[in-house]
Amino acid sequence: MTSLEHQLEQNLIETLRALRNVRRSDRRDRATLEANFRRHFEALNRVTLTDGEFQRLLDEIITPDVFTASRALREINTFTRDDCTPLFCTLINIKD
Repeated sequence: MTSLEHQLEQNLIETLRALRNVRRSDRRDRATLEANFRRHFEALNRVTLTDGEFQRLLDEIITPDVFTASRALREINTFTRDDCTPLFCTLINIKD
């Protein structure tokens, strides 16, 4: 690793620590990250998703477009469940 890249990485780590970001040993891969998101999403929206619904939700919200992603985080979203009923949901708790 070049010296400049190493310094940038160290600066990022220090910035995250200053923001009280804690390294989580239980979040080592995508599967555990998605399981954590699912648990919090279902609790926040008081709903239980099927595996298929959760995968479709991920497919809808994961996007490389920063503008679209930030809008989805701020707004109430509509998601169609397996039984064709709409689910109005939020991705994060913006009130608290």
